[in-house]
Amino acid sequence: MSNSSIYGPNAWLIDEQFQQYSKDPNSVDKEWKEFFEKNGAPKQQGESAAAAPKAAAPKAAAPKSDAKATEGKPTATKQAARKTEVDSSVEQAKKAQKAPAPVAAAPKKGPQSPLDRIEPYPEFSEKPLKGMFKAIAKNMDQSLEIPTATTVRDMPVKLMWENRSMINDHLKRTRGGKISFTHILGWAIVKAVQIHPDMNIRYEVQDGKPTAVQPEHINLGLAIDLPQKDGSRALVVAAIKECENKSFNEFIDAYEDIVARSRKNKLTMDDFSGVSINLTNPGGIGTRHSIARLTKGSGSIIGVGSMDYPAEFAGASADRMADLGVGRLVTLTSTYDHRVIQGAESGEFLRTISQLIIDNKFWDELFTALGVPYQPFRWAQDVPNKGIDKNTRVMSLIEAYRSRGHLLADVNPIGWTQPGLPIPDHRDLDMETHGLTIWDLDRTFNVGGFGDKESMQLREVLSRLRSAYTLKVGTEYQHILDRDEREWLRDRLEAGMPKPTNAEQKYILQKVNAAEAFENFLQTKYVGQKRFSLEGAEALIPLMDSVIDTAAGQGLDEVVIGMPHRGRLNVLFNIVGKPLAQLFAEFDGNFKGGQAGGSGDVKYHLGAEGEHLQMFGDGEIKVTLTANPSHLEAVDPVLVGMARAKQDILDKGEEGYSVVPLMLHGDASFAGLGIIQETINISQLRGYTAGGTVHVVVNNQIGFTTTPDSSRSTYYSTDLAKGFDCPVFHVNGDDPEAVVWVGQLAAEYRRRFGKDVFIDLICYRLRGHNEADDPSMTQPVLYDKINDHRGVRESYTDDLIGRGDLSSEDAEAAARDFHDQMESVFAEVKEAEKMGPQEQEGITSSQALTRGLDTSITADELRALGQSYLDTPEGFEFHKRVGKVAQDRAKTSIEGGIDWGWGELIAFGSLANEGKLVRLAGEDSRRGTFTQRHAIAFDPNSGEEFNPLNNLAAERGNGGKFLPYNSALTEYAGMGFEYGYSLGNQDAVVVWEAQFGDFANGAQTIIDEYVSSGEAKWGQTSSLILLLPHGYEGQGPDHSSARIERFLQLCAEGSMTVAQPTTPANHFHLMRRQALGEMKRPLVVFSPKSMLRNKAAYSSIEEFTDVTSFASVINDPNLVDRDGNVIGDADKVKTIMLCSGKIYYDLEKKRAADGRDDIAIVRVEMLHPIPFNRLREAFEKFPNATQVRFVQDEPANQGSWPFYNEHLRNLIPDMPEMVRVSRRAQSSTATGISKVHQLEQKNLLDEAFDI
Repeated sequence: MSNSSIYGPNAWLIDEQFQQYSKDPNSVDKEWKEFFEKNGAPKQQGESAAAAPKAAAPKAAAPKSDAKATEGKPTATKQAARKTEVDSSVEQAKKAQKAPAPVAAAPKKGPQSPLDRIEPYPEFSEKPLKGMFKAIAKNMDQSLEIPTATTVRDMPVKLMWENRSMINDHLKRTRGGKISFTHILGWAIVKAVQIHPDMNIRYEVQDGKPTAVQPEHINLGLAIDLPQKDGSRALVVAAIKECENKSFNEFIDAYEDIVARSRKNKLTMDDFSGVSINLTNPGGIGTRHSIARLTKGSGSIIGVGSMDYPAEFAGASADRMADLGVGRLVTLTSTYDHRVIQGAESGEFLRTISQLIIDNKFWDELFTALGVPYQPFRWAQDVPNKGIDKNTRVMSLIEAYRSRGHLLADVNPIGWTQPGLPIPDHRDLDMETHGLTIWDLDRTFNVGGFGDKESMQLREVLSRLRSAYTLKVGTEYQHILDRDEREWLRDRLEAGMPKPTNAEQKYILQKVNAAEAFENFLQTKYVGQKRFSLEGAEALIPLMDSVIDTAAGQGLDEVVIGMPHRGRLNVLFNIVGKPLAQLFAEFDGNFKGGQAGGSGDVKYHLGAEGEHLQMFGDGEIKVTLTANPSHLEAVDPVLVGMARAKQDILDKGEEGYSVVPLMLHGDASFAGLGIIQETINISQLRGYTAGGTVHVVVNNQIGFTTTPDSSRSTYYSTDLAKGFDCPVFHVNGDDPEAVVWVGQLAAEYRRRFGKDVFIDLICYRLRGHNEADDPSMTQPVLYDKINDHRGVRESYTDDLIGRGDLSSEDAEAAARDFHDQMESVFAEVKEAEKMGPQEQEGITSSQALTRGLDTSITADELRALGQSYLDTPEGFEFHKRVGKVAQDRAKTSIEGGIDWGWGELIAFGSLANEGKLVRLAGEDSRRGTFTQRHAIAFDPNSGEEFNPLNNLAAERGNGGKFLPYNSALTEYAGMGFEYGYSLGNQDAVVVWEAQFGDFANGAQTIIDEYVSSGEAKWGQTSSLILLLPHGYEGQGPDHSSARIERFLQLCAEGSMTVAQPTTPANHFHLMRRQALGEMKRPLVVFSPKSMLRNKAAYSSIEEFTDVTSFASVINDPNLVDRDGNVIGDADKVKTIMLCSGKIYYDLEKKRAADGRDDIAIVRVEMLHPIPFNRLREAFEKFPNATQVRFVQDEPANQGSWPFYNEHLRNLIPDMPEMVRVSRRAQSSTATGISKVHQLEQKNLLDEAFDI
């Protein structure tokens, strides 16, 4: 066997290993031992064994070192990253360079002269070559048998230098490591060999015949120095095998594997065999080029010279060379076996390498392989500074990055581009678009204060711009109208993200660990249970922690969180601090949420409260997570209402918004649901602002199964936010440090400017919509990428270890400790879960009924309320129409004849005087849709506002307020906000008024999910009042009915009060009972329209001062007084008409006109809870009555009839027969034709009295 033909320059190593084997077969690696046992000694074994030198003591001056690149060590200023070096002394030298300088400055020395290195010339000597040196000499002699030729080519490396720098900057910021020039040139050689396979041919003589052998693979040999025991170094060439089948990443891994194993002397004989083409690097010590020796077994060897400026410019300054456009060159030599490779092929081969290292596609592939999210620099000719000055072009480039740099930001952790979504054109971010090239990078331009400098090299400009706008955070803020806001954001972004301390990094990792471990634990312990996991978006936990922690550091009072179901359990535990034992118990079906006896709700809808203590500060803050239904985003206005209520209780003034709403969204829901727009729209309105909400869009890049191209028409899911003048931070969910920084930045912006701020947390959803779903059925390609993607904990841990910020032992300990804690609690819960669930009993008796409450006011109080309308500020003038209203109110508060609008204000004003905060909000509620309220008066000359009832309350000094607000044109968000306000301030009187009751169905989700069932599901108590104008006056199907039937259908167990009062005074008492009573349940009032000015519906003074309570039933006042005394001939009554609302006055008018004394008209003022005891008492006053006629304006299938028809007979079994009188059943609520309405009304009344 010929060692040289197989192992080439490594033949000496075979000899050395055999010598060692001969002395002790067990002293060599197993592979070497098996090789010698199988093949016997090499041909030179005897000779080599005889010449084996005895182990010599190393020279004292010889440094201890490991393997490094051939032909010397590179200088620090040139190709440090090109070398294949594993010399521990170099590593020690690097550490020494990083060591802090001594306090005392060393004396300055001039530049060292080469002459200083001259030592005494050695004496004459002769030393026979032995061992490996003899083998090397023999190989060199044999190489003389190969007829070689060499091709030389200079290549520009400006582009490679710049792109490598960009790559390494990215790696440094992320996972660590770096790419060397040798990596890049080696890869270019591999690609060039694929284009020119003849360069991989070797020469052999087979059966006496010259033969050109084409190897089946490209095996690239790397020359490595190995340290010897005597301190000398020996050359070996190790091969990267099958390069043509590797990706660039695999090529790098194989390269680094050889280097790492050479460091540990773990290279095997397989590594030394089969080299087909060699790479050597004499450029490390500045050698321009050298003619390498080609040994047997290979067809060519490529030499890489130094990378430097042409020698002619050695004396030129850097600025001068930049101005001239002089770039570095590298000289490549191709030494080849001229027997099988020709000069032309070698020349073309080098030209191809030269083309590759400036080729766009070549660099695009490298950047893609390494996950560098930016476009590489492009090769271009230098452009002269003509036309628009280049200083102006640089400024234009800076502004382009500020406006649109987010389009280049590395914010997508899985690198997914959704087919069908618009792809933005961001060519304005390419410097080429601005007439700039790589030759301008080292030139200095005016930058107008950018980076706190007036001038800067373009290289630094681009580096700062990328750092500010295109790393893991992409920011949209240039659309903001206010200059101060833009500059505040710009300054912080361009200052760059500060590197967290090691303690902060460990804390961030702990949060990520906690998020992932929690999900993994539940997945293992509760297989198949729905939990809507956070997997893929675990960075949400450190993000929320960052926002809350910043708020705590600002000295704020509370963070109120609203969020959907995905990730909620994780947030409950890791953010709010809900006990693990309680969470695990809920997984086992043992719930404690909800009102006593209530229905409860699924575990991922429940709320909780907790406390947050700063890890790196002394601050602490309350944290509240509000309950939510499955209806995505319905919680949004509720959350903001809660925050505003809590803020109003603290009452710290306009600048003291110390309660932070933290609102979480999904990407599909944020783009798709209109309640988002409604909620953001009210964020800056004076009656609604909470000082800014921090919004976090957990961007899974998918809905349930719907992809973004089918769910939105915008590029970003958050594009809506820009329409409200708010900044948007797009952040990569795989970079917890960036996520934490953005959380801090968002909280600081909110605090400073009092506006909403949006964080687009771009991540992914590991599993389907729930844990049992398989998303690969509908998104197979996307989920192939997701399944191959490392989790955020793993990637962040690897990044920390790769950058040297954390040891693997610390990382493992953090994950293990958290899992052990959960395992312990889980065992305790399993031990304690022997108690089964209790049967639900309902919420009927969960709150005490309000009994014996006096809701009257004194005559003096009533007079004072009227007088407040005349006590105007100095110089204030009423509008001429409103002035008459003010006079009438002062007059009627003494004489009586109080109309509906005034009676309602008397209720609100008296409550404010008693110290209550009364909040009235709705569309046009300050004046009133029907010009009936005039809660606020306006001076027609100055526009000045006058709130007489609030002024009076302020004078009383009880802390009460009357605050009427006009809302935005919204029902959904408007009602949701007020419901949330009623939760946040349980003592406030919170009233939401619909413009017309018909429009309340725009808030049906709030009615269904919160108002009617919040107490039963979550134990949330609310005393919200809904005023819903209702009445059939011929105004059409959308201005007649507030849908009484729907509210009654939602009622059970006394869950809310539904009323339709018929007098201003009874309405007054109802309002005050709701505000002053102990029970906290919603009140729905079907308020009047035509009755507002019906003088028959006015109330006397005595009804406010002498009557002490709300009457749920009003008997016929012609026959029975308020105290229940019969005052007429009740025995004549044969028919009882049962009604509510406006129809009463129509019936009474006709009865009086017809002179019917056989009919009694009884009003049901409270529809639910059904006042059956009061109704029984009313019926009993008419012993001869044989029929109850239930008369209503509404069609037969609507109104209160269906509800009463089902329940009343069961509650009053012995009541007279009950029949219905109404309009016919119909799908619409009312006719829109006035004459048809008049006919229907006439027929209704005629039927009612047709007895």
